Amino acid sequence: MILPESDGSSRLVWFTASYSNGAGGECVECASTGDGALVRDSKMTEAHVIAVSGDAWRSFIQTMKHVSTRP
Repeated sequence: MILPESDGSSRLVWFTASYSNGAGGECVECASTGDGALVRDSKMTEAHVIAVSGDAWRSFIQTMKHVSTRP
C-alpha cells in the first residue's frame, strides 16, 4: 500500500507474512505498489528490492495458497 504524506510525498507500507511471529525471524517483507509488489529482505531493508508485476504476484499468491511449504 502507498500512503500519502502531508507534504505531498508518499511512502510504502511494508508487511510480513501472517505466519511471522514478530520475533525477528522473518525472511522477507512485501509492499503493494498498486500495479504489483515489492519484496525485500526484512533484516537488510536498505539492500536490493525485487519488483514483481501484478500478474506474477497474483499467480505466486494463488500457488502458495495451494502448496504446502511445511514438512
